Amino acid sequence: MKETITLLLNTALEALKAEGALPVDTRPDIRVDVARDRAHGDYASNLAMMLAKPAGMKPRDLAERLIAALPASEAISKVEIAGPGFINFFVNTSAAGEVLFDILDAGDAFGRNRDGAGQKVQVEFVSANPTGPLHVGHGRGAAVGDSLCRLLEANGFEVTREFYYNDAGAQIDNLALSVAARIKGIEPNDPAWPADGYRGEYIQDVARAYMQGETVTADDRQVTAAADSDDMDAIRAFAVAWLRHEQDLDLKAFGVGFDVFFLESALYESGRVEATVERLIQGGHTYESDGALWLRTTDFGDDKDRVMRKREGGYTYFLPDVAYHLDKWQRGFTTVINEQGADHHSTVTRVRAGLQALNADIPQGWPDYVLHQMVLVTRSGQEVKLSKRAGSYVTLRDLIDEVGRDATRYFLVSRAATSQMTFDIDLARSQSSDNPVYYAQYAHARVCSVEAKAIDQGQPFDATLARASLHLLEDARERDLINRLGSWPETVRRAAEQREPQQIAVYLQDLASEFHTCYNAVKVMVEDDSLRNARLALGMAVRQVMRNGLDLLGVSAPREM
Repeated sequence: MKETITLLLNTALEALKAEGALPVDTRPDIRVDVARDRAHGDYASNLAMMLAKPAGMKPRDLAERLIAALPASEAISKVEIAGPGFINFFVNTSAAGEVLFDILDAGDAFGRNRDGAGQKVQVEFVSANPTGPLHVGHGRGAAVGDSLCRLLEANGFEVTREFYYNDAGAQIDNLALSVAARIKGIEPNDPAWPADGYRGEYIQDVARAYMQGETVTADDRQVTAAADSDDMDAIRAFAVAWLRHEQDLDLKAFGVGFDVFFLESALYESGRVEATVERLIQGGHTYESDGALWLRTTDFGDDKDRVMRKREGGYTYFLPDVAYHLDKWQRGFTTVINEQGADHHSTVTRVRAGLQALNADIPQGWPDYVLHQMVLVTRSGQEVKLSKRAGSYVTLRDLIDEVGRDATRYFLVSRAATSQMTFDIDLARSQSSDNPVYYAQYAHARVCSVEAKAIDQGQPFDATLARASLHLLEDARERDLINRLGSWPETVRRAAEQREPQQIAVYLQDLASEFHTCYNAVKVMVEDDSLRNARLALGMAVRQVMRNGLDLLGVSAPREM
């Protein structure tokens, strides 16, 4: 319907240009929005206010000219001017209801488009260090990142999901030292425990598995424990593989998978880190000072230059990040989105500066970033801080075990990534309208129940009769639902463009609210066959869009609750 109205306005616009009322080079971006107040119609456009100045007319006068030039349309029952010059469109009930059969005919494909066809996008998310179980922050990154991938795919993009392991550096050495200490019977409260060791119970599990000679598989490798308490290299390799496997189990329980697992150690083994350093030196953007090698990142907008190679040897963390992103570019990903925690904010400028210094024709501002804020977990109004298994943080598996995968995913993606969020375990477990995931899933299940009831009563849905009876959906609550359903494709497109999967959750809450309000006020199983089938079509369209939306969030759509 919005496309229909846009076409009508464009026709009127061309007519006014032909009359000389508007410059012939006028090419406005015609906006048509769902009216906020049903008393003002179904849809509204601010076109007259946008063009009043080039037309040399008052907005309301121009609105009158545009309305007069609108071609006749059976879809529109009335057009009015409101306020300073808004053009309000009232849609015929039958025409508005046609979207219901657009939905039912398209099914799972409704709302999907081909805007990104032929374009490759790589999304890196989670990317947890293989030093412990995934925490709730990693869970938020997984929920946001995976939903973003689903959104991009719904818009036609070819998406590659990638997980980057920081499996080199001091944190991995501390992991190996921690496991070695446990093997030797040293506990975290012992003075001999490594100063920066990991204290969670999972370290004991790794140590036990290592000494029992177990074999673990981690995506690209299989590692069998040497069971040698003095072989630090063997302990390190086994511990990393064991924890990679552990994290993979958590992600599978969360319904998240990856196409590529990339190891930081591979950058060193392949020589790509050294090659990147040499390329930066040859580009003339480095210098030595105080025994360290520096990158002149201030040439590219950073607030100060950054050390690449430390005085005592070894590279700072951002240098392999630059090498890694050069590799992404060379793999042909012109669009890359990194979903990371807000603590990575300081790396954004440095990585982008390093990439510009490579003189590799990488666009400024590449790659894109979506940074999520921290999550506070509460139970009974009190913060939950510790997990016995992890030792110092709430794990993703803790939440899944407590409230289930659906609630965990929905809650973690339901707010803007840039906002801090509180995960209320009690609310996530509740079966009430206050629980957003329950509220949305119940709308889906409720329609399934009505459909089953119709079949049991010998009155199954008749699509032909329903299509002929759409004009009967005249209740304001039914019209609100129809308009909401019609805005679903635009919501899918906008959420992907703005990298904001929470817009899907917001839409589903609005849809569920309007559906439950309508269902409680408007009886579906009436004796009139025409009205009953029209209302069944409305409910079934709600169910389809609800299922499509929940799928974009990685959440199930149960038929019974």
